[in-house]
Amino acid sequence: MQIEGPIEDIIFRNEQNGYTVFIIDFKSTPVTCVGKLVSANVGENLSLEGEYVKNNKYGYQFAFTEYEITLPKTLAGIEKYLASGLIKGVGPVTARNIVRHFKEDTFDIIEMSPSSLAEVKNISLKKALDIGDKFKELKKVQNTVMFLQKYNITTNMALKIYEVYGAKTIDTVKNNPYRMVEDIDGIGFLTADKIAKSIGIPEDSEYRVRAGILHSLNHAVEKTGNTYMPKGLLLNQAETILEIEQSAHKKLYEDALDGLTLDKTVMIMFKDGQEIVVPSKYYFYENSVAQKLALLNHSQIIEKQDVDDEIAFFEQHNHIVFHEEQKNAIRNSINSGVSVITGGPGTGKTTIIKCIIEILKQNNKKFMLLAPTGRASKRMADSTGEEAKTIHRALEVAQGDLAHLSRFVYNENNPFKTDAVIVDEVSMVDVSLMSHLCKALPRDCKLILVGDKDQLPSVGAGNVLDDILKSGKITVSMLTKIYRQSDDSLIITNAHLINSGKMPIIDNTSKDFFFEEKSELDGIKNSIVDMVVKRLPKFTGLDSYQIQVLAPLKAGVCGIDNLNRSLQENLNPPAITKMETVVGNTIFRVGDKVMQTANNYNLVWKKMNGFIEEEGEGVFNGDIGVIELIDYQTGEVVVDFEDGRRCLYPRTEINQLSLAYAITIHKSQGSEFDVVILPAIAGPSMILTRNLIYTAVTRAKKMVVIVGEKKNLKRMVSNNYTVQRFTLLKDLLVSSDKKISELFD
Repeated sequence: MQIEGPIEDIIFRNEQNGYTVFIIDFKSTPVTCVGKLVSANVGENLSLEGEYVKNNKYGYQFAFTEYEITLPKTLAGIEKYLASGLIKGVGPVTARNIVRHFKEDTFDIIEMSPSSLAEVKNISLKKALDIGDKFKELKKVQNTVMFLQKYNITTNMALKIYEVYGAKTIDTVKNNPYRMVEDIDGIGFLTADKIAKSIGIPEDSEYRVRAGILHSLNHAVEKTGNTYMPKGLLLNQAETILEIEQSAHKKLYEDALDGLTLDKTVMIMFKDGQEIVVPSKYYFYENSVAQKLALLNHSQIIEKQDVDDEIAFFEQHNHIVFHEEQKNAIRNSINSGVSVITGGPGTGKTTIIKCIIEILKQNNKKFMLLAPTGRASKRMADSTGEEAKTIHRALEVAQGDLAHLSRFVYNENNPFKTDAVIVDEVSMVDVSLMSHLCKALPRDCKLILVGDKDQLPSVGAGNVLDDILKSGKITVSMLTKIYRQSDDSLIITNAHLINSGKMPIIDNTSKDFFFEEKSELDGIKNSIVDMVVKRLPKFTGLDSYQIQVLAPLKAGVCGIDNLNRSLQENLNPPAITKMETVVGNTIFRVGDKVMQTANNYNLVWKKMNGFIEEEGEGVFNGDIGVIELIDYQTGEVVVDFEDGRRCLYPRTEINQLSLAYAITIHKSQGSEFDVVILPAIAGPSMILTRNLIYTAVTRAKKMVVIVGEKKNLKRMVSNNYTVQRFTLLKDLLVSSDKKISELFD
């Protein structure tokens, strides 16, 4: 059957898949309707086709399978539609005045003769034309999103596609859906391929092969951190997803690759006697880093500064005695254009930084302290007593007209005003961020990189710290002697035991390192939940939100997805007073601990700094906060982040959040937590490695608790497997150093 009427109220909406529960006014009777809508706005008139079904909990509802968005026909409906906020600039008063003036002809006037709206009180000609443009745009968006939904593209993704292609969206998708693989983040080959097949694009289309190659290359960059791929390996991976034999279609593959090269999407180069395929932007990232590091290393022509007196003064003043390797690290940092300080926990990296800062101050040098994450920068500030910022915040996300010229305010044309930059936790800095940082460094600036070479590489593409160390062109200070450790503390001792391939001490006699033997996966999960909710808060006096579960895997009983559901259920259960929203398979609820999972340079945040409210843009991968507010009407979510930023998420951006009661060990890089809980489970040897468990243990500040089987922990400690990333930075740094050496010689 068919019913029609305006939306009176929206009860529930999942923005990811469009599932909506709402009430329409059908012949003056409120009817609860359920189904998938492109968009849902109070006042919109819908024609629905479906049937009444009985829900045991909520009674009869109209479940629809087909619908059309139609414009309301009654004067009251027209007024309510215009006043709903769908058309920016038209509120209840303006809507009432327009409908009183034009009555049933209102929509025809807005669409066909918008200038006539200027006849209405308080509507200028400019505003009248603007209302007309927004009305036409709204209809185009609705038509486009409905078209894309036929291919199971979510509402959020459809809106994202429309933002890129605009009015040409339908034509673009019909002619070559594979373009979306290149142009739209989040649209992969499989989605485009389904659309192409339904439209009738042949399987051996060059568009399809090009998209398959690009998809394989993007996967290698985004999922495994490579910045190039050997050509043969890349084409073999593309062949697997395309199911088109290379041997029989060699020219098809070569033509597709030639097309990607001609439009400068990729570059074909030779390395170690074989052809490699390099995404152009990653070549420029790595090359710019290599050139800037080499330039900084050679351009500072200075006499070696004797800082032994300053070191001795620092020792005396702080009642410490540096080891010779620590003194060398300080000397190297002061006397080099670029230097690296690397060592495990407890080797004195923070104390060395403090001494370097004091020497810079005594020489009237300006300096900046930077780190990749908010947690790492806060820890740096707390330990040194100096201001520290995230790299993103120091670079400042460009806004307005500046954003068209550069992503960041500080760059090669507007460098930092500083004499030295010290970057902590550099192991997790990917090559894209390193490139932007290097561009912002003045030519006479010292760059001091501090990190632990044995931790996991960055989540993003590249292997910056490892490549710098292996190049042999940058001064490196390796710290091996352990200092920071009390007699009854095992975190640092065990971290170094793990790093050397030895089993940690797990006799449960220390104050900060515990192991609980559990064999069944459900038992491990239940024990972890009980520890976070009850046992550890009681034992430590900490809030449950200060206890962080780190897990190696996303899926499975002890994966972060399942752990998050269980922890949310126990720490933040549903309640009548708590608003919630559903995105994909995740329920987000007011009070939930959440993490940003991608860099978003456009999200606006506000922060109170004393009595002054700061405002800026940019929320970044790994930022953790708590949901403060969910707006049912708009679908917006407000998150309070740990550093005090308060950010409003439009409904199209909420899918960038994930629950953060449990996070992957990779996502924990650069962070430090009071208490860390780890499941010791069986799994793929390529993932469950020594440096994974080492990274997890070194994230803990006060306590580590491992739950599981000792044999699984032993497997991880013994597994020294490391994924080899294909990167060019080491080679580019060697060649750049040689060229710049020749210039300076």
